[in-house]
Amino acid sequence: MTFEITKELIENVIGYVEQKNDTALSELFFDVHHADIAEVIEELPFDEALYIIKLLDSVTTSEVLIDLDEDTREKILEQLTAKEIAEEIGELDTDDAADIISELSEERQGEVMLEIVDEEHAKEIEELLGYDENSAGGLMAKELVKVNENWTVLKCVKEMRAQAEEVTRVHSIYVIDDAGKLKGRLSLKDLLVASTRTPIAEFYIPKVDFVRVNDPAEDVANVMRKYDLEAIPVIDEADILVGRITIDDIVDVIKDEADKDYQMAAGISKDVEANDTIWELTKARLPWLILALFGGFISVSILGGFETAMKTYPELFFFTPLIAAMAGNVGVQSSAIIVQGLANDSLKGSLWKRLLKEVVQSLINGFVLASLLMSAGMLFLGFKIAIGLTVAISLISVIMIASIIGTFVPIILDKRGVDPALATGPFITTSNDIFGILIYFMIAKTILGF
Repeated sequence: MTFEITKELIENVIGYVEQKNDTALSELFFDVHHADIAEVIEELPFDEALYIIKLLDSVTTSEVLIDLDEDTREKILEQLTAKEIAEEIGELDTDDAADIISELSEERQGEVMLEIVDEEHAKEIEELLGYDENSAGGLMAKELVKVNENWTVLKCVKEMRAQAEEVTRVHSIYVIDDAGKLKGRLSLKDLLVASTRTPIAEFYIPKVDFVRVNDPAEDVANVMRKYDLEAIPVIDEADILVGRITIDDIVDVIKDEADKDYQMAAGISKDVEANDTIWELTKARLPWLILALFGGFISVSILGGFETAMKTYPELFFFTPLIAAMAGNVGVQSSAIIVQGLANDSLKGSLWKRLLKEVVQSLINGFVLASLLMSAGMLFLGFKIAIGLTVAISLISVIMIASIIGTFVPIILDKRGVDPALATGPFITTSNDIFGILIYFMIAKTILGF
């Protein structure tokens, strides 16, 4: 049955906290998933939320902390002592522990690390903190099961049992040599049917997908998505097996990247949420609004240069917003498809073939839309053929140019190391608005001769 957070539940929790009824609270949260407890805590006033965190056992609290919103977790960690944080950290896998510690100040990090009882655990966490958080090393956990290629099946099973005690979930069994280099993986089925005296070297699978510690997180996500992996081993520059990345960490990467791209496409330059402060929201939105204002100023300047033409042919004015809007819409459509292809690593083939494809499809779209627009203008608005042709040809040209810009700007940005999602937002819309108006009046000038 799905756990449901209701107003009554929240009121009961607040009431139990005020009464300091720890027994009722323990019974209420007994056998409740840590993700659901985290949701409850998010709904509580801060003092009540902190009370619950301190009431729960360390195993549950550690899992709840991972699922909390970053802002809520930061506030809670500020109220916990270094020893209390270390106790929660001790219950987590190294990757999750490193994520929490990385959110603390350097001074607090040092205090917490000194309080961690398990020295080996502390050493592994410290190692992970040395990697870029957006790299494979920053995502990986040190907990895994590995066996030596020279071991027999009997020794392998014995060692695996000892290692498995430290691993939450065993996705794969990795094979290494005496130097610790990754050699392959072990099939559990093959292990079960092999003789106890058979060396692992005789039947392990040498083919294994892997990533290196400095590989970008997005590349790791693409590899795991492409080969449908639940976990992937991580090796260093010397091919030494140093950790593994599991699918739950990659889901977080994909979600974060999708959120960032969506916000960038909407014209928001920073990672913000609806409940952030007015100042944070303003800083995230204002740069793109300034860009749009600057683009609008350029568009107005272009229109000012054709003031005489609009007095002679006032009909042209009515189609100016339409031309600009179509340019922006087509550009966003084209760039969105390309950005999606770049994100999924599915953009294949020659750029010239893609150019030809964009030109053909934009011509088809342009002719259909221009025909409809020209017919409607002449039938219902009584425009002359010259005006109708001007608008139709301009629309076709604008659609073609906007489509090409929307296709190639993301590709160019990606090749230069800039996030191509930038091209799906106000940047592409504003630039195509300007090009659309300029092309429109240049074609009008050519056809109408003003």
